[in-house]
Amino acid sequence: MSETILILTNDEGTTEEGERGWGDTVEKLKSKTIPVATGVLERNMNLFLENIGKLFQQADAKVGANSDLKLDEVELQVKISSKGEVKLWVGAELAGEGVITLKFKRQST
Repeated sequence: MSETILILTNDEGTTEEGERGWGDTVEKLKSKTIPVATGVLERNMNLFLENIGKLFQQADAKVGANSDLKLDEVELQVKISSKGEVKLWVGAELAGEGVITLKFKRQST
């Protein structure tokens, strides 16, 4: 049996109706806990990191070729889907949401 990690998600898009007051209905997202094989999550995270690494190596090389600037630090936010997909989060900050912040900093030489 493979090892799993439990992911709390509302990716499935299921909703339930609720009352907000004065008779207005509002949809509330239902959260689900879904087991995801750690091997799937590991493969997807490795692929994500490999691709992000290539992008920033190229950016560093392009900037460095034309100036004295060097890429020193990168901070990314990722979100894990109910299928174990690792997705780059772009947009407003998700205070209190399930995002992982990855911070990459150049080592001092």
